[in-house]
Amino acid sequence: MAGIIDTIKLAGTLVFAIPAGLAGLQLLVAGQTTFGATLVALAIGLVAVQHWLTLPTDVPEHLAKQVVGTVAKEPEPDSDDDR
Repeated sequence: MAGIIDTIKLAGTLVFAIPAGLAGLQLLVAGQTTFGATLVALAIGLVAVQHWLTLPTDVPEHLAKQVVGTVAKEPEPDSDDDR
């Protein structure tokens, strides 16, 4: 589940990726395949890099998620069937 920070980061990336992708599609339709394909690939690359790249500012967030997952584990159900 993505948090609010992840959603804001994605929205910021899409501000740049959507216009580049639309311009690339328009150029592809107009017959300029090299520039069009480059812009579409750039738009896809922006979103992919934002999704998978870990920046130094993201390290504390990842560490906090791991600590919380380690400390606050779900209790395991009892396997006793003494009913």
